[in-house]
This record gives sequence, C-alpha cells and structure tokens, in this order.
Amino acid sequence: MMANFPGKGGPAAGPISRRGLLKAAGAMGLAAPFGLTAGQVFAGSDPLAHAPICSGVEQVADAAGPLKSLKLTWNATAICTVAVPAADERGIFAKYGLQAELINFGGSTDQLLEAIATGKADAGVGMALRWLKPLEQGFDVKLTSGIHGGCIRLLTSKTSGITDLRGLRGKVIAVSDMASPGKNFFSIVLKQQGLDPTRDVEWRQYPADLLGLAVQKGEAQALADGDPNTWLLRKNFDLVEVATNLSGDYQQRVCCVVGVRGSLLRQDRAAAKALNLALLEAGEWVANNPDEAAAIFAKYSKASVGDLAAMLRSHTHHHHPVGADFRQEIALYTGELKLVDVIKPGTDPAKFADKVYADVFT
Repeated sequence: MMANFPGKGGPAAGPISRRGLLKAAGAMGLAAPFGLTAGQVFAGSDPLAHAPICSGVEQVADAAGPLKSLKLTWNATAICTVAVPAADERGIFAKYGLQAELINFGGSTDQLLEAIATGKADAGVGMALRWLKPLEQGFDVKLTSGIHGGCIRLLTSKTSGITDLRGLRGKVIAVSDMASPGKNFFSIVLKQQGLDPTRDVEWRQYPADLLGLAVQKGEAQALADGDPNTWLLRKNFDLVEVATNLSGDYQQRVCCVVGVRGSLLRQDRAAAKALNLALLEAGEWVANNPDEAAAIFAKYSKASVGDLAAMLRSHTHHHHPVGADFRQEIALYTGELKLVDVIKPGTDPAKFADKVYADVFT
C-alpha cells in the first residue's frame, strides 16, 4: 500500500502466537518465516549466520484476523531502499503478519525522524550517514538493523587527471546538499587520506540532476552522490569512478539502515521484530534476485531495469548486520563523523551507539 505522508499513526493490533503466524503463512501459500523453522536468520557464510535465533517469536496477526498495520517511510527515488517495495510486492510483509503502508517521504531527515518519533510513522529506512547527526539531538528513534552497503560514488571527468582521492586537493566537489551521505562519507575518507575536508577541497551544492553538468562545464572537478543518480550521471556524462563507499576498508560496512520509533519498541516489540525480519528477508531476496528486484523498483526510477539490476549487483545486499556487529558499525561511523566535525567532539562513539541502537531480536 502506497501513501502520502499522513498526520496520524496507524491502528493497533494485538500480537498472537508463533503457531498462528505459521498457520497464516500456510494459508497464503508461503513458506514459514525464515528463522522460525531454522535456527538462525540466515545460514552458511552470510554475515548473519550468527544472528539471533528467531524461534518463539510472538507475531502480530492471527490467521483469521487482520494483519498488523504499520506505516513505513522510505525514499522512493533511492535504490538503496529497494527492499521496501520488494517486501511489499513479494508478500513478505504479509508473511510476517504485517500490512505496511509505504510512505514516500521527501522532506529533511530532521522532519523524517520527528515524524517517526511522534508516531506519524512507525519506522523508516534511510542512510546511516544522514541519520546519525540528527539522532544526536535525541529523537525517540532507534536503529535496529542494517540493510546493505554500497551506492555512494565519487565521479570525475576522464580529462580531470584525478585518479585517487588525494588528487582532489584544491578541487571543487559538487554535492546535492551539504549534509548528504556522499559529502559525509568522502569527508571522512579525505581526512583519513591526510587532507582537510574543509580547507583542502571546496564542496559546492547543486541540484542533484545538475551535478554532471557542473563537472562537464568545469565548475566542479568531481561529484559525490548516491545511486541511481551517480550511476546515470557516470553513464550519461561519460564520467569515471574514483571511489565508492565500498572502497578499501569499507567493503563490509553498511550504509542503509532501519529505524523504529521508540514507543513501538516499548509497546509492541513483536511488531518491530517482525518488520525487521521482513526487511532483512527482502534484502536477501534482492541480493539473490537483482533482475527481479530491479523490475520492481523500475516504476520509481527513470533508469532502465538493466541499469538498476547492475546497480544492485554492485551493492552488498547480502550484508545486513544485526546485534553487536551492527552496533559496532554505528560506533565506527560515529567516531569517523567526529573526525570531520559532524558529530560533537565530546560524544563517546560506543555510548552513542548503545543509545541509538535497539536489539529487537532478543
């Protein structure tokens, strides 16, 4: 179900037993929710092979009763969030006893987190490097799991002479906004490379669809943004990729995360758990079926199904950390954002991660 942003939270529904959910899944012709019949969320070599056991989870809809309604915010222009429409169209939300009202939210991150915290939405999917600074303000929203890594790129022209990040010294980098995940991420990496991201480069803001033109005209020597925009700009303006947020030590770092309102966690933890399980399963399905996932997302994008599938293959949709691993990634990002003066200098990364993270699986 798709919707514009509402003014009030969704209706409540009571939890039921694990047996009731299994009956519901059978009635819909679906496999039992992953982890309910197996011992773990994922098995084998997947990073979640050690994830919390899901047996005994209380679910949120009776086989003969209504599904639990939740309002889930996402950005329909960002392919990072492809697990959301995939979970909806593949019936994965229903498999976990949920009816998700998908709310395409295009406002600021502060407005988004306030909407979740105040109950206008129940949860959201977004970028860690965009959410952590606003969460420092104390919104009653908790990060609960990671969805995938990848999708942020830094591009330049073939004639710029820039072959690595050190080559950006003295150059202009075009970004879509001054708090974007792209600016935050490459500020961190520039700092790690020995450059001052506020003095050694100039960040210049342009509308997202004009970033490529800014590089083509020489107003900027590089651009940083996210897919699908960067993928299409690279193709349409014949640009080259210098680095991504999967380069170097970031190969196994999440970028897209799930956030849940604190009151939902306190009042209906089973619903929050079911939502996370549904999104994690959807993310794994995306990783294993990029062409089908691209076809689902194509209705929200100007990119072709072929381009969208290629983007998905370049991301790490098998990487969806939970538990201590996810909390550690939050702490790492927090420490790195301190380095570039985004997070307050007195913030303790480990304590901050403990504050903004909630384990819904135990």
